[in-house]
Parts: sequence; structure tokens; C-alpha cells
Amino acid sequence: MATTPSVHSPHLFFPPKTACFSITRILLWLPAKVECFQGKLEIAESGLDGSLCLKPVAATVFTTMKKEAKDVLAFFLEQQGLSNVVAGTVVKKSDLFVEYLVSRLHILHETTHLTGRELTTTEIREALSPYLETLLGEHGDTLIDMIEHFPHPPPEVKSALRTPSLKLDLDQEKKLPILRIDSMRPSAMARVSESVPVEDLPPHVIYLIGLGLDLEKIRAMTRKFPSFSYCSLERKVKPLVEFLLELGVPESDIPRVLYKGPQICGISLSKNLIPTMKYLEELGVDKRKWSKLILRCPAMFTLSRRKINSTVSFLTEMGLSKETIGKVLSRCPNIIGYSVEDNLRPTAKYFSSLGVDVTVIVQGCPPILTLSIESKLRPMTEFFLEKGYSMEEIAVMIQRYPSLCTFSLCKNVLPKWEFFLSMGYPRSELVKYPVYFGCSLEGRIKPRYALMKACGWRWSLSRLLSFSDISLEKAMKAKMEKMESRNF
Repeated sequence: MATTPSVHSPHLFFPPKTACFSITRILLWLPAKVECFQGKLEIAESGLDGSLCLKPVAATVFTTMKKEAKDVLAFFLEQQGLSNVVAGTVVKKSDLFVEYLVSRLHILHETTHLTGRELTTTEIREALSPYLETLLGEHGDTLIDMIEHFPHPPPEVKSALRTPSLKLDLDQEKKLPILRIDSMRPSAMARVSESVPVEDLPPHVIYLIGLGLDLEKIRAMTRKFPSFSYCSLERKVKPLVEFLLELGVPESDIPRVLYKGPQICGISLSKNLIPTMKYLEELGVDKRKWSKLILRCPAMFTLSRRKINSTVSFLTEMGLSKETIGKVLSRCPNIIGYSVEDNLRPTAKYFSSLGVDVTVIVQGCPPILTLSIESKLRPMTEFFLEKGYSMEEIAVMIQRYPSLCTFSLCKNVLPKWEFFLSMGYPRSELVKYPVYFGCSLEGRIKPRYALMKACGWRWSLSRLLSFSDISLEKAMKAKMEKMESRNF
């Protein structure tokens, strides 16, 4: 099989002929011996002797990742000042380079592919964006030519790239996302370090300090998203702040929005944020709630259309109507950021295995789909099984009160369970009224139980705890009057 040059970070490097494997038309240089196959491949397992086993990648997975890689590349080019049309043209002419980016993802996320799941949009962006930033720093104005001519560099830069010392072994390749982020972080952090006088800080940082964003938080944002320190005040940050204010986000909450999602500062208002909002409105999201939604989950606006569609398709598959999906997204916007195959679908299957109607509980408590099975749901199930409840009774409790699954087992459920045992109710009372676990132990349960006991009454948990304070007072007064009338 003929070999073609390959590329290694942080430089584009073309090594001599050596062991290689093919991912479509792109070949990666590896120090280990591997078998060569035609088609799209992924690393399946790494042997103790350094050999690698390969297995075919599903065409649909490869196509999806390739589209995501194109989106990341186009977005990166637009950030460098290219128009949407020009960036799109460059991407269309760079098919080989895009396939190379996909091949890198297969190496850098070997474990993920072994599980058979797709990478999330965030994982793809976090892996490729720092790499593109590094290439830009290395090749500057020649980067676009390099991308378009890949794997054959333009003649004027070809000789400068053939540096044997730049070869990286497989272990180094796997560490590249961390290495690249670390290589960007020092220069980014230096722009906002304590040694920099306030007047010498980047203009957008000074602007945000004026809005009330603490410098320490700005440093934390830069560690999380190094590109933040290079954002333009006039082209990015100020227009974004003004837009958020127009949406109704209070000025006092602007620092909180940016701190929670600094990546939002790097996206285009006209090409990303606003179109995403309009699309979500078409899906049923209440546009009157944008100020609250942005405050709760600013990262939702950095997700691709494909990621949003995958979540919506899954909710539709579950049987939710368009109107209900809009309400779900409005109540729990961060559900879009979860992987359908890694999180949402397994959680839905777990509830189904308990005998719970998933459609009903999602409508009642959308965040329930985002809960971890191993750290949240299974321990909760096992807790009630150990207390003598059947699987059917547990299913009824969850069906009636889905929020039960969101509570902390140690801090919430256990203390209330222990007090429940002292109240003298049969255990079936919790099946009838699981909302008990949502009531405040000190502020509601104990005071009302003490009052009921002092009066010598015996009310159901539902009657005791569901009344408002005013309604409870009226009910107690009516009961007292009835008892007095009987005495006469």
C-alpha cells in the first residue's frame, strides 16, 4: 500500500516511510507495528508489546464526526476574521485535512471509541480547537494554504517543515490535548496575572471588571477557556453584553453568565447565538424566558445544531409532543448538553426496567434524565429495597414524585427516613405520599407532626404536609370546632 505524508502536532511533519495505518486516505505515522486495512479504522486495543489491533469504524459515525470537524474548522476560521462564505469555501477545499482531524480524534479518544459511543460536540471542540490554535501560532498567515494543500504543503514552506526532531510517539499523541491546552494557558494567564497593572490588562478584561466581574474569576475563566483572554472587546464582549441586557438579563447577573460559560464570549452573535435561539424557539422554547435560560445554562448556545437535533429526536422517540419538548427544554436547558447514547438513553432504559413510565416522569421532572445511574439512581433504588419496599412500590413512588431521585441520599432521604420511623406510620404511607421527602424536615415535617401529636389527632402524611400554613390553620380550626360541638 502506498504511503502518504502524515502530520504531527504541534507542527505539520512529513516523516520517512515507516509503519502506518490508513484512515480513508490519511495515514498516521506510528512507532509500533500495525496491520494495514482499507477503509475507516479506529484503534481497538493497545497490546503490551506496543502492537495495535484495529477494527472498522461505522460509516455513520465517521460521517458524523467529519461533519463536526468541519463545523469546528469553519468556526475557527471565522474567529480569525474570515467571512462565513470564505470559511465555508476553505473547508470545502480541505477534505483531506478534515479527515486527518477525524483520525486524530480516533487516537486521542481511543477509550471512548472502544465503548462504541460517539464523541460529544464539546469533546470534539475541546480536542480540535486547541490544535488549530497551535497550528495558527506555528504557521500564521500560511495556515490556510497549508490546510488547503494538505497533505502536500505549499512549496515555499515545505522545507521548513521537515524537521525529524518533531516526531511524536503514540503516548505523546494521546497527551496532546492536555499539552496543547497547557501550552496555550501560560500565555493566556500571563495577560491577566497579578503582575500586570490594571491599566495594562486587556481592554475586555478592564471592561468586565467595571461590570463587577472579579479578577480572580476572570483568571479562573481563562484557565478553563484560554482563548477568553484574547477576545475582542468591540467585536465580541461588548456586543454580547449589550445583547444580554436587551434580552432582559440584569446587569448584576452578567458576570455570573460569563463566569459560568466563558465560551459564549468566543461565538458569533449573528452566526451562532441568535440563530441557535431562533431554532430553539421553533422547537418550542419560550422566548420570554431567555434571560433565565441564559443565566442557568449559557453553554447551551455553544452547541451545534446536530447536538440539539439528536436530543430533540430522542425526546420525540420517547413519545413527547413538540409542545412538551419545548417545555422540557425551557425547564431543563442543560439536557441538550448530555450525550443521548451515554446518558439520556441508558437512564431512560433504567427507569423502564423499574416499570416506570419514562414519558410521564420526564414531563414532571426533566432533569431526571440527566442523573447518573451508578452514583444516583441505583443507590436510591437499593436503599428502598433494603428498607423492605418492592420494586413495584419503588416504581410507584418515582412515578408519583420523580424529584425523589434528584435528592441526596445521605443529606436528605436518610434523615427524613429515620424521622419517619419515629412517627408511627405504616411504611406504605410513603408509597402513597413520596412528596414527604421533598418537605423540609425542620421547617415543615417536625413542627406539623408535633402540633398534630399535641392535639391528639392522626392525619395522613398527605393531609398533614400538603396544606399551606393558612389552609392548615383553617383545617385545624374546623376540626377543633367540630370536636367542641360533639362535646356539647
